Amino acid sequence: MYHCVCCDSPLFSSDHKYCSGSGWPAFSEAHRASGSDERDASILRRVDTSLGLTRTEVVCKQCEAHLGHVFPDGPGPSGQRFCINSVALKFKPRRH
Repeated sequence: MYHCVCCDSPLFSSDHKYCSGSGWPAFSEAHRASGSDERDASILRRVDTSLGLTRTEVVCKQCEAHLGHVFPDGPGPSGQRFCINSVALKFKPRRH
């Protein structure tokens, strides 16, 4: 599980991590999201118009730390690519 480096909230599961070829950690879905329903997820989306473009920023729902951006060019079935900054994440292996 990948957690927020600031507040330790679980954000993304390694089950939804994939290689996008972008050089950034990529996920197809946020933890506790159910398809497009992110009410129970630990992330929020915000409009980001910095750099002269309109993008969708992803922040931690708990502490509002900037995590990265989400793009509509990911794998199916969601078609989402959560492009997340690795310094915003803390990996915690599953305990068996």
